[in-house]
Amino acid sequence: MSTEKIILGIDPGTTIMGFGLIKVVNKKMEFMVMNELMLKKYDDHYVKLKLIFERTIELIDSYHPDEIAIEAPFFGKNVQSMLKLGRAQGVAIAAGLSRDIPITEYAPKKIKMAITGNGNASKEQVAGMLKNTLKLKTLPKNLDATDGLAAAVCHFYNAGKITGGKSYTGWSAFVKQNEKRVIK
Repeated sequence: MSTEKIILGIDPGTTIMGFGLIKVVNKKMEFMVMNELMLKKYDDHYVKLKLIFERTIELIDSYHPDEIAIEAPFFGKNVQSMLKLGRAQGVAIAAGLSRDIPITEYAPKKIKMAITGNGNASKEQVAGMLKNTLKLKTLPKNLDATDGLAAAVCHFYNAGKITGGKSYTGWSAFVKQNEKRVIK
């Protein structure tokens, strides 16, 4: 009996949101699609968040993923940038949770390690490895799409052995794991 699962990977961003989908059939992954949502032309941060939410819902409704893997924001020096990235990630997570899809968060280094074996790999190295692994003919101009795809592939490689990532199966699970962040 064949088993099939679709994984949506998201690299959240307020300039470009990258995403990729893979299908897992009998424990073998197949490339489905990757692309990006371009947000550069919008000045209003709230409009960008709305578009991220809507595009994530659209992807869910079009491809019916069974699970979502999302890249966690990295800790940088610019607090404002990190706040914006966290909001972008939050609306993508909210979109998945609104459709009751399990979500797992992965640190950027964990994703790079899963794809290339090097947690400090460049975007180009990650993209090159994905191109070889999934037998892609070409790579996109912006590598945010391959970063989203990398999150999905990382999730496939980590199936059943989640360590260091956070996993949410719905709002109640999210609240339970983040009690200090909830205002009562």
